[in-house]
Amino acid sequence: MEKPLDVLVIGGNRYVGKRLIARLLTEGHRVTVLNRGSSPPPAGAEHLLADRDDERSLTGALGSRAYDVVVDQVCYTPRQAVIARRVFAGRTRRYVMTSTVEVYEYEDSPAPLREEALAPATVPVDLDLPWDDPVFAEAHYGEGKRQAEAVLAGGGAAFPCATVRMAHVLGGDDDFTGRLAHYAERIRTGEPIAVPTVNRPATYVYVEEAARFLAWAAGEDFTGPVNAAAPGALSTEELCEAVAAHVPGGRVVFRPVRVGEVSPFSFRRSYGMDGARAAGLGFGFTDARRWLPRAVAETLGKGD
Repeated sequence: MEKPLDVLVIGGNRYVGKRLIARLLTEGHRVTVLNRGSSPPPAGAEHLLADRDDERSLTGALGSRAYDVVVDQVCYTPRQAVIARRVFAGRTRRYVMTSTVEVYEYEDSPAPLREEALAPATVPVDLDLPWDDPVFAEAHYGEGKRQAEAVLAGGGAAFPCATVRMAHVLGGDDDFTGRLAHYAERIRTGEPIAVPTVNRPATYVYVEEAARFLAWAAGEDFTGPVNAAAPGALSTEELCEAVAAHVPGGRVVFRPVRVGEVSPFSFRRSYGMDGARAAGLGFGFTDARRWLPRAVAETLGKGD
């Protein structure tokens, strides 16, 4: 970094987001956090209050402000992307959207997927779907991100944008998802863990490296999608072994199911991500098996 950046972080003031903000501040950047007031930003960051779903609210809060880079942690739907593109065109030289591995949810590939497996320009956008319905949006999380990527990519050279396709995040004592706790409870009681009859491994990323990658990406100039994933796909069995190490006397029992709901980190499709582009751009992720024990220990309250 040659000089401090003016960075706007939209939402994300917890978990990965709070680590991102802390890193940016530690690195000497000027940070503004925009949210609806659900939580204040850390000391040293400016705070703007706005509803990012309301274009008038957003433009009113921003006033005449402009930024070197906007990192959008909470763009989930194409409607939100349309508003973001309109509001930030001309206000920032670079826009970074946190996307997800779930954009590949329709794929089934034995080989890790490169970014070109999903070109945003090929994704049809339907703004008339009920994206404002929280139940619908949650049920169509991957599709919402796919279409949001497509909207942002449509800005072309006039709206330089990178979309970070984040792998499943693990680690931290503030993991609010409850996914590892799901396994810990079943292992403690010996209750069977539901997995597909053919259970595919998946790619993951350590929470600290996820934040470090976003902070690094804010200062770069690449555009387009990039996978953020640690090398080394993990199976449900490996995750459960790591969890079982912290559950004395527990038993890991799997129950294969052909149809119906399965445990959080069990997958019928194979859509692990290839991290070659991130490495080629200059960022190296640590192999998942090196940080997995630490990540599980942190989340289960046994970290150091």
